[in-house]
Amino acid sequence: MSWSTRSGTVTAFDDPKGLGVVTGEDGQRFPFHCTQIADGSRTIAVGQAVRFAILPKLGRYEATAIESA
Repeated sequence: MSWSTRSGTVTAFDDPKGLGVVTGEDGQRFPFHCTQIADGSRTIAVGQAVRFAILPKLGRYEATAIESA
């Protein structure tokens, strides 16, 4: 697993829970919490193209440092 910045799309986001999923260009899906959105906004639109990094957390990989592409 590469730790470099990746590109993808937000494919799910639940505003009340602050939980979402980013799908990378390679089809891998990475969950994230709204605190990982880089601009501090705590919300992001489904379908938004993003750049993100991968963070190993609790035995899985999550998206972090999420920013609009």
